[in-house]
Amino acid sequence: MPLVSPALDHLPATRRAILHHLKKRGEAGADELAQTLGITPSGIRQHLGALEDAGFLSAHDRREGPGRPRRRYRLTAQADALFPRAYAELANELLSYVQDEDPGMVARIFEKRAERRLHDTLTRTRHLPFREQVRELARILDEDGYLADLQENPDGSFTVTEHNCAVLSVALRYGHACGSELGYIRAALPGAEVTRIAHMLSGAHVCAYQIRPRMQEAPEQG
Repeated sequence: MPLVSPALDHLPATRRAILHHLKKRGEAGADELAQTLGITPSGIRQHLGALEDAGFLSAHDRREGPGRPRRRYRLTAQADALFPRAYAELANELLSYVQDEDPGMVARIFEKRAERRLHDTLTRTRHLPFREQVRELARILDEDGYLADLQENPDGSFTVTEHNCAVLSVALRYGHACGSELGYIRAALPGAEVTRIAHMLSGAHVCAYQIRPRMQEAPEQG
């Protein structure tokens, strides 16, 4: 069986199969995919449209003789990044060498990473109203590979859920990764109270954060 990353596993089985086929073949048309996967052409086009809307596929028309050009699909860089890499193993190996040479250096490396991420995030969020700051932070986490989504709650709080941990393998060995993640979110939203309410390292299938503005306007008196 092919290796499946947590982010890829989050997709429905048929869409995973489409991405796996395109990863192996490079590109394919709807008819080829329908025949390979045993799905009707109309059904496969629905899945292709959803994957294209999500940014996982790009399409181009290719003429293969007389008649209308045929539409071909290929993976985008965003989809290609869903497939497993050995980056985590390499990162752990390199960090182990750093720790052997200078145990305090590992913590300083994560601090430097947190400083860079925070600087980049505040550049994008600094002048936004609070609600838009939270929305932009969720976008940034999603861009960073955390498969993040945002829920607005009736009480005025927000829940940011990370369905994939971009640094899970490293975090399992080096706790600095998780500690710096919570600290990063708190620093990125200085006007909020941030509480981690689900944690993959504690057995949950996601990491989730409740975000509440520190100062809420008092309700108007009617």
